[in-house]
Amino acid sequence: MAGTRKKPGKNGKIEGWFANWQGGRTFFYGTTIRKETEAIARKLEDKHLQIRLGYLPAPKTSDTPRAFDEISAEYIAWGASQGGRGGRPWCDEHTGKRRAFLAFWQKRLGLATLKDLDGILPRVEEALRELGAGGRAGKTLNTYADGLASFCDWCVKRGYLDADPLKGLAQFDKTAKTTRRAMTPDEIKRLLEACLPQRRIVYEVALTSGLRANELRSLKVANLDIERGGLRLDANWTKARKDGFQPLPGWLVAKLAESAKGKEQSDKLLFVPMHPHRPFKHDLDRAKISKWAPGGKLDFHALRVAYVTMTIETGANAKEVQSLARHSTPSLTMNTYGRTRDNRLASVAELVGDIVNPGPKCVAGVGRVAAGAESTDVKACDRMALACVGTQQGSGIRILPGT
Repeated sequence: MAGTRKKPGKNGKIEGWFANWQGGRTFFYGTTIRKETEAIARKLEDKHLQIRLGYLPAPKTSDTPRAFDEISAEYIAWGASQGGRGGRPWCDEHTGKRRAFLAFWQKRLGLATLKDLDGILPRVEEALRELGAGGRAGKTLNTYADGLASFCDWCVKRGYLDADPLKGLAQFDKTAKTTRRAMTPDEIKRLLEACLPQRRIVYEVALTSGLRANELRSLKVANLDIERGGLRLDANWTKARKDGFQPLPGWLVAKLAESAKGKEQSDKLLFVPMHPHRPFKHDLDRAKISKWAPGGKLDFHALRVAYVTMTIETGANAKEVQSLARHSTPSLTMNTYGRTRDNRLASVAELVGDIVNPGPKCVAGVGRVAAGAESTDVKACDRMALACVGTQQGSGIRILPGT
């Protein structure tokens, strides 16, 4: 039964109560007048009785007004503690990006409470189209969208939202607008000779391990395993969120061990700036290496492309290359990171030709036979060479009968 307390509270208002739809008792503060508070209590109890009898829908968690700042902070705290794969925490870089994306959308859409998320799909699509018109790639646009979509999905699971307001948001084409090319051995040599010593060792590790910028930045002295000859990888900061081991050449392990002398185990093994593409571009300029070439562009991540390509060129099988690149599928390794070089394709073509025609080879570029020398007797192999060249248009060579 609904009722009120005899004495008012410290705020001067009368406290009332009523039987809620779940069978319990709910207390509330009404007005400073007892009869008004009693009327409110009876009205609330009647509403909850109708809910219990099925005449009205039960209240939802999402009906409670919540500030966007408060819930987004809760989301970030959840992610930083257990939001990653297997219940692992997000890495610092991912946490920073999630926070930045939510701040972008809050400002762009004017989000004060979670209720403001209702009906935002058209406005989100408009914002993404504007970003695309400004030159953002499809993959970047998907990342922006995911920064808000993941938050909305989390709110639905928590009961803070009834439904996903971004349901039906289509993905953008993730085809890269530009392609990264693999550096040639000559370019690698020139880059390492031109850069500063502290950056040279970073480039050397990137080129011989394929580690990404954030993974290189996360390496501690404790990750260097001299006995095994490589780096122990931590699931907390690898992209695949898996522990692992990355072998390195012996000379580089020795170089890293030397550079780590005097450091604590928790110290950074390498110094990698937050934006490594900028100093990398400066080093390309010093080495007189063009960033853009027919095969594509060069940036810091292109060092991983070079690593995968060189690993393939050593003759390693597909599974070995996939394992060293730490990819989930060989398709990702071969189609996204693996590159071919024109000179190697030409060499392969010659090898295939040797199988098809194992006999004497045609001499490329044999000149015309001098006037009057057409009937000169030649050796068999020379006749074959002349015959090959004679098939070219306008060669001017006459092959003797029996050749």
